Amino acid sequence: MTATTVRALRLADTAEAADLAAFLGRLIRYDRAAAVRLQAGGGAVAVFGRPPAFEVLAIRTARLRDAGAAEGPVEGQVEGQVEGPVELDVTVSAGELLEAIDELTGGIGLPAAVTGPPWTGVLPPRGGWQRVPGLPGPAGLRQAVAAAVTEFRTRDEALPAAHRDRAERDRIGRDIWSRTVGGTGLPLRAVHAAQSVGFLRPMPEDAPVALLKAGAWMRLRTPYGSIAVRTGGTGGIGGLSVTPT
Repeated sequence: MTATTVRALRLADTAEAADLAAFLGRLIRYDRAAAVRLQAGGGAVAVFGRPPAFEVLAIRTARLRDAGAAEGPVEGQVEGQVEGPVELDVTVSAGELLEAIDELTGGIGLPAAVTGPPWTGVLPPRGGWQRVPGLPGPAGLRQAVAAAVTEFRTRDEALPAAHRDRAERDRIGRDIWSRTVGGTGLPLRAVHAAQSVGFLRPMPEDAPVALLKAGAWMRLRTPYGSIAVRTGGTGGIGGLSVTPT
């Protein structure tokens, strides 16, 4: 496969197609003009998107059904990481990609490439990830988000009418969502983003949810997808130099 010759992909099964369509639908709900970057290889396709306001990357991986793809991602592969050489790498409209998914067959006709926003050139590394201890289970993560939302509403309602404006609300939001989860260093906004795009929907408490770190990047991995965030005082993923992916 190459970016110039591939015109379609076929996912491993219809459930993969439905999950990918749901992910794209959530991205479009936040931004009708959203773009996504696709990378395919090693039997999987990874779709990277950036929901506005969270300053994170949301990543959904689906298994492919074509030559050499029957086994899917290898054991231990990080969600959102294409194993082996990247054989397809293209940025497309999220809305057009959603329309191109056939949930009955698992087929995807690739839309025309678009000029992506700056974030599409700054993806997390594909290797070197190490597990970070101390991450709460799924229920604990959802509770942390719920408590933060409640705090935001309480502080917003307590503002005098003269100060209840966008700037003050943004200040409250930055104060709350920049907090880290326990001693992990993971910004709470990354957990909020995971819940907002459906990556923290109900699952067993012993589900393989994990936190990984590679350099300045952290990745919250769940069975439904992962959230990657650039940490270390960079202010999210904007304004960064392009690095190999």
